[in-house]
Amino acid sequence: MGLSLALNTARSALFATSSQIATSARNTAGANDPGYSRKVVSLVSGAGGTTLVVTRASDAALFGRKLAATSSAAEGQALLDGLTALSKTVGDTSDAESPAARLGALNAALQAAANRPNDANLARAAVEGARDLATSLKSASDAVHAVREQADQAMVGSVATINDLLGQFDRANKAVMRGTNAGQDVSDALDDRDRVLSQLSAEIGITVSERPGGDMAVATDSGVILYDRGARAVTFAPTTAYSAGTRGAAVVVDGVPVTGSGSPMRLSSGRLAGLATLRDESTVTYENQLDAIAGALIDTFRESDGTVSKTGLFTAGASGALPTSTLGLAGRIAVNAAVDPNVGGDVTTLRDGGMNGSTYRSNPSTDAAYSTRLTDLIGRLATARSFTPGPPLNETTTLTSFAADSAGWLEATRKAASGDAEYQKTLLGRATDALSNAVGVNGDDEVALTLQLQRSYTASAKLLTMVDDMLKTLLDAVR
Repeated sequence: MGLSLALNTARSALFATSSQIATSARNTAGANDPGYSRKVVSLVSGAGGTTLVVTRASDAALFGRKLAATSSAAEGQALLDGLTALSKTVGDTSDAESPAARLGALNAALQAAANRPNDANLARAAVEGARDLATSLKSASDAVHAVREQADQAMVGSVATINDLLGQFDRANKAVMRGTNAGQDVSDALDDRDRVLSQLSAEIGITVSERPGGDMAVATDSGVILYDRGARAVTFAPTTAYSAGTRGAAVVVDGVPVTGSGSPMRLSSGRLAGLATLRDESTVTYENQLDAIAGALIDTFRESDGTVSKTGLFTAGASGALPTSTLGLAGRIAVNAAVDPNVGGDVTTLRDGGMNGSTYRSNPSTDAAYSTRLTDLIGRLATARSFTPGPPLNETTTLTSFAADSAGWLEATRKAASGDAEYQKTLLGRATDALSNAVGVNGDDEVALTLQLQRSYTASAKLLTMVDDMLKTLLDAVR
């Protein structure tokens, strides 16, 4: 009876140790996989004998923190990429191609023309400066629309990725539930499910909740259900082209809009949230500022016959009527054909007025030394006026100062986005490291454990050999 007990003990020890060695080898193989969690073999004694149970190291709090950090980092990077593209295309006050720099060049050209009003070449240079300024504003407006279109297309890709990941999550979640109900080892299936969640959190901010039986529910960070016993539909209708005033469609999760100002449960993190902020807020704010500059230019250089005012050096249409709204002016502003020598215009109308006919002429005679109108235009540029493109640049200042403030706002916004993106990356790195330290595999520890288990296996094997020898001796004695 004693030998039988020793034999069973030795066999159980060999089985348990071999299973632990196999698990340790499994851990060593997954040491370089960031989505792998360390597996642990536990011995559970019961009425039917000793059972081996494989579990995995986990930390729900650290994992949740990593998911949140992943979402915030992806949001910050998406916003930064768009603002960087916009900043490179438009420039700032130190860039000779920027609207602010072009406005300064125009002001200087008008000063030179006012000092020598009889010099047609100086007048032509001022008109060229005006054309460059209008071109700069149009280019800036086009850049805004291009960034909005790119963000919209990126949202299409993000939504497709989210739906694909939800399908993968459904399969992984059901595998965990089936294995849990059957009493099988589901540690690898749990790793697969967590990998999907990590990828999903980069696209959209999420929260997760575990349920009995291995089930899990997933919702957006604003509370809209993404997965509950099955994946919910995430839909988005792309906008093919953007112009001034175009409003992009909202991303809809299970019938609830989660992006846009009208969303009752708006996303606060994830790449999708960053793209929506870029498309609907940052770019629109800058475009409103560009339109305000264009509107102020048209108003500053207007002509008047004493009763009716019409567009002067700058126009936004062929009629000559002053625009009633600034919406889209940056994309439509142009130099008046009546003063543009490239299309047969007369540059002297810059000095004398009369781009809208003789009744709008300021020079009472044909005096080539007449500089009153040019001096008046320079004075208008230096006069403070009210600008209301929207926060944060609702202010009263000169046109030149407002253009500089607008370029400064863009650069400051890009810089702030860059700082936030770097902070979120650092936070994600710390969260990832903390989770890895808690549930990841340390190769050195696993090697040391394997050596210890091999010694234990050798001891159990020796015990088994001793029992075998003793049984042989007993059988020989009986014979």
